[in-house]
Amino acid sequence: MEDHDYDYLIVGQGIAGTSLAMHLLDLGKKILIINNSGAPSSSKVAAGIFNPLTGKKLVKTWLADDLFPYAKGFYSYLEAIFGEKIVHQAPIYRPFRSITEQNTYLAQTADPTIAFYIKQSGDLADLSDYIHADFGGLEVIKSGWIDLPLLLEQSRNYFLENDWLVDEQFEFNGLSVSKEAIVWKGKTFGKLVLCQGFMALENDFFSWLPFTPVKGQILEIETDVALQDYIVNQGIFMFPVGEKVSRVGATYSWEPLDWEPTEEATAELKEKLDTLLKIPYQVKSEVAGIRPSVRDRRPLIGVHPEYDNVAIFNGLGTKGVTLAPFFANELAQHLENGKELNPLVNIQRYFSLYFR
Repeated sequence: MEDHDYDYLIVGQGIAGTSLAMHLLDLGKKILIINNSGAPSSSKVAAGIFNPLTGKKLVKTWLADDLFPYAKGFYSYLEAIFGEKIVHQAPIYRPFRSITEQNTYLAQTADPTIAFYIKQSGDLADLSDYIHADFGGLEVIKSGWIDLPLLLEQSRNYFLENDWLVDEQFEFNGLSVSKEAIVWKGKTFGKLVLCQGFMALENDFFSWLPFTPVKGQILEIETDVALQDYIVNQGIFMFPVGEKVSRVGATYSWEPLDWEPTEEATAELKEKLDTLLKIPYQVKSEVAGIRPSVRDRRPLIGVHPEYDNVAIFNGLGTKGVTLAPFFANELAQHLENGKELNPLVNIQRYFSLYFR
């Protein structure tokens, strides 16, 4: 590699950019991250839940057996660096809606690949003091949530202290890209990696990829009593983040694609919450974000079809906290050591859209 000021220019310090930066630093690379901490970010408002069994049909999360152990190690590593608690292990309680659903789910737990993630014995959850659960429920284990706002704040401070981050809005008109070098503000870089989430649609490098961004809204509520340390999942999720404060979400909408909470989304969440929660609550705050989702629901990772020094790490959708660490490592190994990317995430699957 030619002698550059930096090995990598990373644009974006959400969960994707942060995870990639940490992996490249571990490989001894010299990096510079550009991120405007005041700009909207889906990572900053995401719930951060990691859940090995998803959907109404209780399907194992894609690559769960690989993603979850890797994420656990990565976040434990960050906790050691920052001296902060980032990972909150919490079972997911799924109340049955009917006897039929109860029978269906319990039959599914006979599958050993599913049973591994289900609490089978011991004291099972009883949340009947505050949750409508007339038919009981299922308890998913090896789940929890990541405190993403704290993680991103601590990462930002860590990067700033080491002169690895510039806190400003990245402008593409200040960037020069050739096959020989990346130049930005007089500094040269070996490679550029765009980790911009929804904002990737605003530049020409990767705007041709089939993003299907989705707006989501979550609430913070306060109850008169402290809730048990469970994530409740039935149409919506709810989990405590403080003594009497819980997070509730999330909505899915496609118009308008902006970062503003709406009365309609709040009303939708409250309607679902009222059928789930027995006790009174007050809405304390509302936040909205735009998920960088993809048509085939797989991440968008890889190298530009014409510039082998320009890459993307994006499209993590609703499962960013589990996808980001694992695939940050995969991308870092691909860029540095030529390791093949999983074809289901490699943007080569969409090259025909670029060349058409």
